[in-house]
Amino acid sequence: MDHDKRRTPEPYEGGEGCLTTLIRIPVRIVVLVLVLPVRLIWDVLVAGLRVLERVLLRPLGRGLEWLYDTVLAPGGRALAWLAVAVLVWPWIGLWRYVVDPVVRYGIVAPLVWLHGTVLTPAGHGLRWVYRRLLVPAVRGVGAAVARLFTVLLVWPVVGLWCYVLKPLGIAADWLVTHLVVMPVAWAYRYVLTPVGHGIAWVLTQLGHGIAATGRGLVTAAVRLIMTLLVLPLAWTYRHVLAPVGREIAAAVGVAWRIAGYLSRAVGRALAWLAWHLVGAPVTWAYRTVCTPVGHFVRDAVWAPVGQGALEAGRAVRSALGAARESVRTARRDAWRALVGPPQVAEVRELQGSAARTLGGTTTVPSEALAPEISLLADKTVERG
Repeated sequence: MDHDKRRTPEPYEGGEGCLTTLIRIPVRIVVLVLVLPVRLIWDVLVAGLRVLERVLLRPLGRGLEWLYDTVLAPGGRALAWLAVAVLVWPWIGLWRYVVDPVVRYGIVAPLVWLHGTVLTPAGHGLRWVYRRLLVPAVRGVGAAVARLFTVLLVWPVVGLWCYVLKPLGIAADWLVTHLVVMPVAWAYRYVLTPVGHGIAWVLTQLGHGIAATGRGLVTAAVRLIMTLLVLPLAWTYRHVLAPVGREIAAAVGVAWRIAGYLSRAVGRALAWLAWHLVGAPVTWAYRTVCTPVGHFVRDAVWAPVGQGALEAGRAVRSALGAARESVRTARRDAWRALVGPPQVAEVRELQGSAARTLGGTTTVPSEALAPEISLLADKTVERG
């Protein structure tokens, strides 16, 4: 069962006494007095910023957005196109139609032709001369010089080393080994090594003693610092500073919430006063005075004026239409008086077709059918 399992006891938390409660209430009152003006100023700033954002910043942002979309963006695109047209396209045309053809056909093509026609055969000829003439001659001269160098310099040096210097070196090595190296090694092994071991043992023992003494002194200093400094500071922080800090933080939180309620009540009271002193009279005046006057002006003044303006506009448009039609008629009559009426040509069959048509009576075999509508008739209709 769960009740049979052993559980660790919960840590003991002491209750709050009368002294804590007596101290907490004055502290919260003092903090409330100090925090209330700050909360009032904070709420006023927040309300002012909201009104500023709603009245000024949003319209300003929309106006800037419209300005950017309507003016700056097309202007920027036009400037970009102008910059490309003025700065980029001339250089592209210069490179494509001047520099590239000049370099390709004026420099590269002649160089390629010179390399393939002149330089490559000349190089092949020089290579043949080098391989067939110069290399054998140089090889023969080099072999003779190497043989002469070997006979005059290498063989004497080799003989001097093998028969003179090497025996002398062996003798000197034996003398140095038996007269210098062996006595020094015996002295190091049987004299210097024991003496060094003894000195190292003495220094090690002294180091252990000094280290033990230092550890004791450090431990004593740490104990003294912990007893005289760290423990009092920890007790002060745990039993004085931490509770005071928690109480101050809780008092500030409670005072902030209470100040918010008070600030909201003050704001509602100011809003009520503003409504009953300014808003309600203005609303009453608008509804009872301005609205009837506006309706009267709209119905009695603006509506007749608008109707009259509409009728006048229609009359003016009718007069202008009649004037335009009269001008067209007079211009047509003048043109006919000067040029004459349009001539209507007789409808005739095409002479080039021997096939039977609507107006013809003959039929010629193996001939393509002529069109049923005469081209001259079409031209006459269009001219009329």
